[in-house]
Amino acid sequence: MRSYHDSFCFTIFLCVPGLIIYLFDLIFRFANGKECIFKLTGFLSSLSAFMFEVVIASYPYWRLWEFNNNAVQFVSFGLWEAQYSQEFNVSGTITKVLVHTPINSTWIISPEFQYAQNLIIWAILMKPVVLVFSAMAIKISCMKNPVVEMQIYCYKFAALVLCVSSLFTFVSVSWNHFADHYDQTILKFPPEFPVKKEALIRKHYTAVFPLAVLTATMSLFGVIIFLSEISSLKLQSQVKAKCASKFTKQEV
Repeated sequence: MRSYHDSFCFTIFLCVPGLIIYLFDLIFRFANGKECIFKLTGFLSSLSAFMFEVVIASYPYWRLWEFNNNAVQFVSFGLWEAQYSQEFNVSGTITKVLVHTPINSTWIISPEFQYAQNLIIWAILMKPVVLVFSAMAIKISCMKNPVVEMQIYCYKFAALVLCVSSLFTFVSVSWNHFADHYDQTILKFPPEFPVKKEALIRKHYTAVFPLAVLTATMSLFGVIIFLSEISSLKLQSQVKAKCASKFTKQEV
């Protein structure tokens, strides 16, 4: 599962730079520089949120537990693996090795972990959809006769998907955070794990929750930009319709 997740994220990162280069190429086609920057703000906010989500999914410190154990003092938990430093006596020399253990069927996995794995994958899958539709809206605006209705549709769909995907991320992280620190988790180690859960003495806070808040903030900013674009396009459409109506009456 871990290797599949890494290769999946790597594949997405290969596709995103080409889209970014294409969009920045469109910058020079705008007559108004401020308009260009404003149009790209929503896309860049979505891109930032997407990058933070990939970081969150790969982050190895969703939980950090401290144990009363001489061999293994700290264990950190990511979504797909746990890691800890363990001391080994090699030919009379004490060597500390970082050990990676996959979280698989041998573990008793708590529901918040299972949901988090699925929700994060869905959130990462949905973010490129947001980028594509916001890029389409920008592309349409560069045409000589842009179809306003199509732009509005692209921005609406991008705002909806961006909102849902970021909600997935925030719910998965916050649920894990509160379940962990309020002792609502049932996560248990496999029998061969070098430390027992009974030796747990302290749970430490990590950066994953602030990252989720930052991701949600970037996404909310992107949604606001998309909604502003929709409002502006609707206003432009109404003004054009009124002007066309007056022009038709004058001709008659």
